[in-house]
Amino acid sequence: MSAAAGLVTAAAVVGVWLDRLPGHLVFAAAPPLFASWLPHTGPGTPAAVLLALAVVARGPELADRLPWRRALLAGYSAAVAWTFALALVDGWQRGLAARLTSGHEYLHEVPGVTDIGAMLHGFTARILDFQPDSWTTHVAGHPPGALLVFVWLDRIGLAGGGWAAVTCVLVGCLAAVAVPVTLRAAGAEPVARAALPFAVLFPGAVWVGASADGLFTGVTATGVALLAVGARAAGPERVVPACLAGGALLGFGAFLSYGLVLLAAVALVVPLLLRHAWAAGLAAAGALAVVAAFALAGFWWPDGYHLVVRRYYQGIGAERWYAYWVWADLAALAVAVGPAAVAGLRRAAALARGYRPGHAGGGRSAVVPLAGAAALAVLAADLSGLSKAEVERIWLPFAVWLVSAAALLPSASRRWWLAGQAATALAVNHLLLTNW
Repeated sequence: MSAAAGLVTAAAVVGVWLDRLPGHLVFAAAPPLFASWLPHTGPGTPAAVLLALAVVARGPELADRLPWRRALLAGYSAAVAWTFALALVDGWQRGLAARLTSGHEYLHEVPGVTDIGAMLHGFTARILDFQPDSWTTHVAGHPPGALLVFVWLDRIGLAGGGWAAVTCVLVGCLAAVAVPVTLRAAGAEPVARAALPFAVLFPGAVWVGASADGLFTGVTATGVALLAVGARAAGPERVVPACLAGGALLGFGAFLSYGLVLLAAVALVVPLLLRHAWAAGLAAAGALAVVAAFALAGFWWPDGYHLVVRRYYQGIGAERWYAYWVWADLAALAVAVGPAAVAGLRRAAALARGYRPGHAGGGRSAVVPLAGAAALAVLAADLSGLSKAEVERIWLPFAVWLVSAAALLPSASRRWWLAGQAATALAVNHLLLTNW
């Protein structure tokens, strides 16, 4: 914990100093987070504080004794309420409705998409910057699946920033139940129940409400959970649809954000834990079906990826200093996952040194490889240099799996760790105005 606190402090001090030098090597007003200093309260403050107190006081007990489905329903409801309350600290307009409507965001391009087929066929031609019809920053920086989601919302009558933000929150909070469901399917119900309150009071909820990366998190976490449920199920009538659906969601995740191909590491852990090779094959088939559908529609993922790397270095990605962000990114991630996850990961690392499948402390054997795979994915993303800053938002799909490690903490201390998680989120949202 002291090492993580020192890392965050060092990243803040060094980041502020670097950004005052000629050239602005950081491009973040409150490093290591992409935010501005603005101590404030708002209409969501009382609800956020009360929810935090309620989950800290009763969360572990209810997660242990409620029937499983009721525990999941309570967990999802609490996660949604917590995320909305945090967002409303900034008010409805600034905290939610206007988040996805700026000139850099997806909704800016939605009115111009009058023909989805033509958009997909011509998508790559508009990725590079400094063209008359270049995509706006976020659309250019992602595959077309991200834009498609908001176009579909518009088509069914849920137009505008408010509906987009609500969708991001509702889908993003599915991760709060998807992670425990995965752990339970892997034979770790006590650990799954221990993880549930930590998944609810996830400090990264600050960025789930409301950013598209919150939506990406919910989609991909649900994909992993479906794969786990399918691999655990008995009989092909349950295994096949669940694994195919899980693979399809994970495949679609790769068309929401290029970096989410790294979640393959987490997904592969599931059939290994459950020793179900067929589940991996079915999931791969579901994912490949999505790849084929986009290819037939006119978008080839590798072409988009190579162009987006070029686009990245046409903007501030070329200016942000890699030598700072390669370690400061980890400080930003530490804030997003919270102190309980950091402490839990330390325990997971200790367990991993003597890890053998099925022999790492009962249900704990599921947490170690899942959190370890997420950590490896983060390391790959970090070293790539394509995630310099803003990772408190960009790495949310990996962060939710890192938080599962908090379930390894001693039961007697869990309420204190939950309080630390809540305090982290409340401090971020009340001291800073986050950009997402």
